[in-house]
This record gives sequence, C-alpha cells and structure tokens, in this order.
Amino acid sequence: MSEHRRKMQQPQPPSGGRAAARRAAQQPMGRGPAQGHDVGSGSPSDSYGPPSAYGEEQRPYGGRAEARRAAQRGGRRRAPEAGGPGGPSGPGGGRRGGGGGQGGGPGRGRGGRPPGKKRFIDYPRYGKYGWRRWVPSWKLVTGLFLAFCGGLLGAASLAYAMVGIPDVDKTAVAQNNVFYWSDGTVMAATGGEVNRQIVGIDQIPKVMQNAVVSAENKTFWTDSGIDPMGIGRAVWNMAKGGETQGGSTITQQYVKNNRLNDQSQTVTRKVKELFISMRVGNELEKPDIMAGYLNTSYYGRGAYGIQAAARTYFNKNARDLNASESAFLASLLKGATYYDPAGSPEIDPAADAKSNRERAEKRWKWILDEMVKDGNLPAAERAKFTTFPKVKGRTQGAQLSGQVGYLVRTAEANFLNKNDQNIGAQQLAQGGFEIHTTFDKKKVKALEAAVKKVYDEHIKPDKRPKTDTHVQFGGASVDPKTGAIVAIYGGTDATKHFTNNADQTGAQVGSTFKPFVLAAAMRDGVRDKKLGPEQGPSSRTIVDPDKSIYNGQNKLRIKNYNGTIWHDENGNEWLQTNDDQASYKNMTLREAMERSANSPYVQLGMDVGIDQVRKAAVDAGLLESSLIKANVPSFSLGISSPSAIRMAGAYSTFANNGEHNDPFSVTKVLQKGEVIYKHEAAPKRAFSTAVASNVTDVLKDVVKKGTGKKAALDDREAAGKTGTTDGNNSAWFVGYTPQLSTAIDMYRFADDESIKDRKFESMFGTGAQPKIHGSSFPSQIWHDYMTEALNGTDPIDFPSPEDLGAEAVFGGGAVSPTPTPTETESETPSATATTQTPTTKPTKTADPGKTCSVWDWPCDPNNGGTSNGNDNGGASSGGATTTPPPTSTDSPSTDPAAAGGGGGRPNGGGSMGGLGG
Repeated sequence: MSEHRRKMQQPQPPSGGRAAARRAAQQPMGRGPAQGHDVGSGSPSDSYGPPSAYGEEQRPYGGRAEARRAAQRGGRRRAPEAGGPGGPSGPGGGRRGGGGGQGGGPGRGRGGRPPGKKRFIDYPRYGKYGWRRWVPSWKLVTGLFLAFCGGLLGAASLAYAMVGIPDVDKTAVAQNNVFYWSDGTVMAATGGEVNRQIVGIDQIPKVMQNAVVSAENKTFWTDSGIDPMGIGRAVWNMAKGGETQGGSTITQQYVKNNRLNDQSQTVTRKVKELFISMRVGNELEKPDIMAGYLNTSYYGRGAYGIQAAARTYFNKNARDLNASESAFLASLLKGATYYDPAGSPEIDPAADAKSNRERAEKRWKWILDEMVKDGNLPAAERAKFTTFPKVKGRTQGAQLSGQVGYLVRTAEANFLNKNDQNIGAQQLAQGGFEIHTTFDKKKVKALEAAVKKVYDEHIKPDKRPKTDTHVQFGGASVDPKTGAIVAIYGGTDATKHFTNNADQTGAQVGSTFKPFVLAAAMRDGVRDKKLGPEQGPSSRTIVDPDKSIYNGQNKLRIKNYNGTIWHDENGNEWLQTNDDQASYKNMTLREAMERSANSPYVQLGMDVGIDQVRKAAVDAGLLESSLIKANVPSFSLGISSPSAIRMAGAYSTFANNGEHNDPFSVTKVLQKGEVIYKHEAAPKRAFSTAVASNVTDVLKDVVKKGTGKKAALDDREAAGKTGTTDGNNSAWFVGYTPQLSTAIDMYRFADDESIKDRKFESMFGTGAQPKIHGSSFPSQIWHDYMTEALNGTDPIDFPSPEDLGAEAVFGGGAVSPTPTPTETESETPSATATTQTPTTKPTKTADPGKTCSVWDWPCDPNNGGTSNGNDNGGASSGGATTTPPPTSTDSPSTDPAAAGGGGGRPNGGGSMGGLGG
C-alpha cells in the first residue's frame, strides 16, 4: 500500500457536543481552514500538519459516522487526549456537550448524570434543572385532573344513591293558622283548605305553564332537574343589572318548597336540594313536577296554589286563564309582597300600591315578550295584550268577613314586624302558627254595633247621594295599663272594604291634637322672650291651665315666641281663625280647650316651640313619621294624620298617669306547640304625674261642659277631646277612662280603588247635619261603645291634679287681669286663676231664636254650614300663607300594632287655619 493511501492517525474530536459533531460532519471535504480558526495547543492543525497542496482540509476526527454515534449516545463523544480540546487546558464541553470543566467531568444537559432515580409520579421532574424541574408535565396535570373528576363523580354517585325523595304529604299539605280571642277561644283559622285547591295538570292551561317556564326556567322540559348554564346566566344577568330568571330550576324550587319544606339559605340545604332535585328530575314526570310547583307556590293574599290565585286575582278558575293573566300570576312568583298591585305597606313601606303596580307591569311585559322569544306565544297573540290585566281588589275569605278580617290582618302585621325569628309573609302563609291576640270579642262587637247604629240611623246614601256616599268610620280601643288593643273598627266588612280604618288612613286629627300642646307647655314651659330659641329648662316658664291667659280673638295675628310677627317663607303673616269664626277675648287654657278655641293653642304652640310640641306627641305614643315636618303654626291644630290606634294609645298615656305602653295586638305565637314569640311589656315614663293629672283634669271639663258633652258617661268620669278639620273633611272624638282609651274618627273617602284622584270629601250636609263636628256622630259612637264596653266594671276616679309649680303666662296679646281685692285665695292651685277678664260671647251671625252653643249637637242649621276658614290660615286679609303639605304618614310597616294603609291629603299648614272642635 502506498504511502499516500495509508490511513492517517485520526485527530481528537473537537469540543461542542452533538451540534459540533453535526457541523463537522456536514463540512465539505477539500475546503480550506475556517477563517479565524484558533490554532493553539492541541488544535487540529497541529495534529494533522499543514493543509495539502490542493487546499484540502483534513477530515475532522471521527467523521460523520462518529458524529452519528455521538448523537445516539446523547451528544457525548470520546474524551480528547490531554492537551486537546476538552483536556486539562482545553475549553471544555459545549453547551450541550458531555465533557466540560477541567478535564472531562460531567456537564449540564442530557449528557450529565441524572439526579436520582425516576419515580412513578415524576415530580419534581426527573432529568430537569432549575425552574423546569418544578413545572408539572402535561401528563401529571391531566392525571391529577382525571383523578379529581373521578373522585368527585364517585362521591356524587354515592350521595345520589343514598339520598331519598321526601314524602310530599309531609311537607306540601298546607296547615292552618289559628287566631285566638283574648279569652283563648278560636277567632279564625286561615290556611289549609281556605287558601289552597289542588288541581291536575290538565286543569292548568298551557299558557300558564309556558309563562312560568319563560320567566323561571327556560330549560325545564329538557333539563335533569338542575341547570348549571342557568345559574351562570342568572349571575351574568345580575351583573349586568337586567332581568334574571334566577339560578334555581323549577324542579329545585318545587323540591325546596314542597319536599324539603325548608326556606333556609344554608349550604347544607342547598346541597341536599341539589341531589334531591336530580333524583326528582329523573324519577318524576315533568308534568307532575310542573303541577306540583304551580299547586303549592305562594301568590300572595293568602292564595296558595294556582287555583286559589286565579280566583283571588281574577275570580275565575285556573283553566280559564289567558296568556296575559298567566304572565301576571307568573310575576307574583318572584315575590308577591312586591308585585301585588294592591301593595303590602304593612310589611314593607317600599311595597306601596304605586310601586308594586310599576314593578308588576314591567315584569308582566317582560314575561310576555320572553314567551314570544321562546316560541311559547305567537307574536299576533302577544299583540292583543297591550294593557295590564284588570286585577280584583284585595278581599278576605268568607270566615274573615266583618271585623274578623281586620283583626287578623292587624295581628299578622304586629307579629311580622315584631318577631325576631325572621318569619316573613310567605312563611306565615304556609300555616302552622297559633296566634293569641289581645282582641276582646265583647268589645269588638260593641264597637261595631255602635258604629252600625249611627250609620243606619243617619247615613242615607240612597236618599242623599251627594253628601252621604263614601262615609267611613274608624275606631280603636286600648287598655291604658298594658297597651293591649282590645277592639278596632276597620270598616263595614273586610271582604268588601279592604282599607283598615283603624290604621292610618290620611284623615287629619284636628283639635284632638291640642292636649299634646298643653302637655308640652306644662312639661317644658314657654320660652323667655328675651333669650334665643335654644333655651334650657331654667329659662322657661311652666304653664298652668288656669293661671295662664291667652287671647282667643278670631283672625289673631300669630307671633313668634319673642313677640315678632310670624311670616312664612313668602313673607305672609298668619291670621288664625276659630271654628265658625267665633271670636273670644282673653281666656284661660282650660276654657280654650273646653270651647276648642284655635287662636290660644296656636300661639301657645309657638311660645313653647313646635319641636317641643312634636316631641311631646311622640313621647305620648304617636309615631314621628305620622307628624308633618313643617314647623308651621297650624301644627298645633292637628294637621297630621296618625291612626286611630295610635291616637287611642297616646291618650292612654294620660289615662295611665303619664306612663306610656306601646299598643300591641299579639300576646304570643306558638309553632309546633312551642312558643316562638311573646310580647314583652316596656312601659316608659312620658310625663310626670303632675302633668298627666292636669291634662286629664282639663279634658274632664271638656266632657262635662265643653264640646264633648255628648260623650259624657252616666256612671263614671271620662276625659276627652273633639276634633274637626278645615273643610269639614274629618271629625274625631278621642277620650278615656282609667280603664279604657278609645278613638273614633269619621270622614268621606271613596274605597273604590278604580276611581282616579281620590281625595277626602267634605261632610257639609252629611247625615242631614249642616256640618259634622267631633261633638256629633263620633262623640255619640264613643259614648255608646264605652257604655257597653265598661258595663259591669266598677267606676274608677281619675287622680286629683297635682301642683305644677307654674306661674302666670299671658300670650297672644292677652294682658294680666286685675285681681279683685276682696277675693280670698283658694287652697287648690287651680283656684288662683279665677280672677280673670271675662270672656265675650262669640261674635258671629246667628238665628235670633237659636239657643244652642257653637259646640252643641245637633244644632240649628243656621248655626254652621260654613267653612272653618279658608286655605290661607283663616285669613280674610293680611296675606295668604303657603300651605306646606304633610311629608309623612303613620306608616303601618313601622307601626307593629296595625296593618293597612292609605294616603293623606296635602292640606298643609295654612289650609288648617280653621281647625276646631
């Protein structure tokens, strides 16, 4: 073999690992040395010698075959000789090479030694370094996910297998609520067969079923009892602020209401509901679930089930409902309290009739449109329903007729507002409660009989349709010692006249408010004219009803406490009128109360301060929300509209010698034999015994010889006050004995809700009387009721009036009378005021042959029949006043003693300038 064909000694492999090997293998033969090649100790040029004459570069160590073998071994090539690449003085292994460092130690990369043995669960990662070692592989993530899903599925399957479907009969059968009289006998039973009638799916029209599906659960007919997409959709719609179907399916709601009988919002209940819903969805037919849901859902007004709802709202059977009526009933399922057009202000003031109507109409339209979108209602059929369906007025069941319906609603509202178990209207309607009330059956019948007697004898709507229609009476009677409401009169019949007249109606109380002005004057005193409006007790003068003299002039110019003329925001003065324009000169506050003169008490209220008068009324028992906010002079004349219950309760504070007990109508409530609610008495001292006894003493004279003579009882003392409002729109008598406090009111107001712009109507000519005073029909009713209610009880006298430590006060331009020198001072404090300027007789036009006084009833037709003043505070000259409207009413939602509602008329301050007795 020739020399030039002898195989040359192969050089050491270059460093750089697999990549270098590939580059070396791909380098074409015959090329010259790379430019800039670093030739040093152990370089290929030193090993191979100079290039050939033909410019041919010597083949790298190992060639392509060696490179392939190196690649198959993980990029590691044979270690170079000492002094060569990778040797002790070489640069070491490349980025992915095996050798490196100072002479062939294992380097990073796949060529290095693996860190430990690879495990079944490869975490931390085998063969990875740095952050890659801690990032789980997709195999690991997928495996864990599948394991989690498998475990969850197994647990769900086990729970599904273990859960059972509760018996419908144990949870879906409605129970009765039983109401008891104060003597423990049954008064009424509600619930059960009264408000539920089960009907089959064939009796429920398809439009009703479709309306519920479109409103509540669009996938009902196809889902398995739960709807994850529906839950997500509900959350999304809620986030957007739009209409929502709710996250629960119809099946879930059916299970919650009728299988679990559990309304709690706990995780346990929801999980249990979820699995039972799936089982019910798989084992029961959809029509059965739909029928069960519609038959047992609550629609408000005590209607439990679709048949009861159809009769309650439309007076028809469920099978006769059309699409429009069905859409309305479906809207009630969202919450009858807030979607019943009649309103439920006794439960929540936000649920008034106007707001409820707006909410109901909006949802009604939305449901009809959704039915069209879902293909459940033809567009042409939808186009027929352009107006909201005509809904029946609220009524009660047959056994709740007469006064019983008002009593039940009053007790329900008391319990709903007072219980601390968070029991709401829907839960109460499901039944199972024993409600013990304070109502005395004998007294309730006596009050109803007294009203009926006056109505039948005097009110003739057929003969006098212009004056005797829409006449309403209301009343309430309270035990002063406890605050128990023993009787109410809510109207002619709870099934015919829904508004509870014993509760807030908007009828203003007139001069029956004056005792609170007197109480404030005797408790807080009148302000010193030389000091500012903010005065402490030491800078005020306590008022005595017999020592203090006030001007009783008609059209009296009212002043501020400091003597300056009072002006309204428009700069107008206030000229106060008296009833029938009667004019008096100086008179004591006792005599002004007896004659129900307005001028003295309007000026007294200004001297004391309207804020103090308001506080005295609230302390006595009126709700602050029932009193107008404006500090106008006529505030003292009763331009506010508290309820009859609250007026009776406030006067009972005087009857109880200054200690107030809040009116209540429920003593205790039982559920499943256990007491879940019990009334707790919380008496409060509102006035000293001296103040209370003096107020009572003055009001005794009103009944003995003043405007309240028609109310005087034959066998016992009584105290009270008449009240008549401007325009003769309402008349009151509120009075009491030590055992009983009763308020009676009368007014004209249409009870037909279909009449637009209803308002209080005047009572001139009503009952064939020229004008209705508190001394007329209200006093007669009070007298007849109290006579019967107290029959058989021993008369109890009021306590004697105590010394107030008061000084003489002169107001409204009254001057100090000149005492008679020969007169001796009496031992009793009230006797010192006997030396006063005699009052003049009323200066008014009267029939020469008339013998009755201005407060007598019935009276000569020529004495009266005119307005108590005009809408400008009774001023015929001197400027008209602005009439601020009442800004709040006696809200039944905050008055736990009663239920019902009504709107007050905006009479305001100036319009009541002619209030009288």
